[in-house]
Amino acid sequence: MARLATDEANARRLADMLGETLDPNGAVVAAFEVARGAWNVEIHFVQEPDRDAIRRLVTELAGDAVAGTLEFYTITPKDWVAASLAALKPVPAGRFVVHGAHDRARIPVSHIAIEIEAALAFGTGHHGTTRGCLLAIDGLVKRRKPVRRRVLPSPPTQRRRRAPVEVLDVGTGTGILAIAAAQALRSRIRASDIDATSVAVARENARANRAAGRIDFIHADGLGDHRISAGARYRIVLANILLPPLRRMAAAMARLVAPGGYVILSGLLDEQAPAALAAYRAQGLTLRRRLSLEGWTTLILARTNRT
Repeated sequence: MARLATDEANARRLADMLGETLDPNGAVVAAFEVARGAWNVEIHFVQEPDRDAIRRLVTELAGDAVAGTLEFYTITPKDWVAASLAALKPVPAGRFVVHGAHDRARIPVSHIAIEIEAALAFGTGHHGTTRGCLLAIDGLVKRRKPVRRRVLPSPPTQRRRRAPVEVLDVGTGTGILAIAAAQALRSRIRASDIDATSVAVARENARANRAAGRIDFIHADGLGDHRISAGARYRIVLANILLPPLRRMAAAMARLVAPGGYVILSGLLDEQAPAALAAYRAQGLTLRRRLSLEGWTTLILARTNRT
C-alpha cells in the first residue's frame, strides 16, 4: 500500500487522476478524511509496485511537497469478511439477543435469539434506535397478562380461523422488530416497507428465524394501503423511521391503535423527540416511557381504554 497526506481538494483530484492512470486490475485508489482538513490518499496494489515510478507519477500530478509525504507499507493478508463479522458482536436488549450466524452457538438458551445478517436493509440491532425498540417490546411483553381461555374442540367439518393480526411494524427494514414481536408475543404481525428490497430481506430473515408463518410482509407506501388500514385496530404499532414521516403519519397511525394499545416510535434524535411527542399527544396518545440510547430516543405511547 502507498499512502500520502494532503488537503481535501488535492486528495480528491489526485485520487481521480491516479484512478484513471493506474491499471484498475492492479491497484485501487481511495481518498478519505483523517482529521479536520487533513486527508489521506491510499493506493492498494495487488502486486509489489515500482516505488520509484509511483513517486514520479505523484510528483507529476501533485508536486514535490505532496510526493514528499508518500510512504509505502506491506499489508499482511487478512480475511476482511471474517474481521467485519467479528466486529458485529451479539447485541442484548432485554430478553432479546440480536446476533449474526457466526455467533449462533454462543447465545444462551434463556434468551430470545434473533439472527440478522448485515444486508441491503436497515437494522442489525447495533443502532440505538433498534435497541430502543427491542427494549420497548420487551417491556410491553413483561406487562402483558396471559389470558386464560377455555379451548373447545372444533367440529370436524369446521376449519380453524386464523388469529387476528395484533402488531403492525411500519418501515420494517430487515424485519428485526417484527420477528422480535412474533417470537415474544406469539401473535400475528403485519410488517410493511416502502422499499421492495427491504421486504425481500425481511421475509428471508423471518424464515431463518422460524417466524415467517406469523408475519405478513407488505410492500407499501405509508399507511394508506388497504391491506394495512382496512378495518384494522392493532394492539401495538411499531415505527422506527424518521421524524418527518412520523409526524405526517401521526393521525393515521393513531386511528390504527386499538383502545388500550401502544405505539412505539423511534428513529428520533434526542432533540427531535419533543416534536414527535407533540404530534402524537395531539391525537390523544399519552407518553408511558421514554428511552434514550446513544443520542437516539424511543417513545412508548398509549391509547386509553376509553377511546
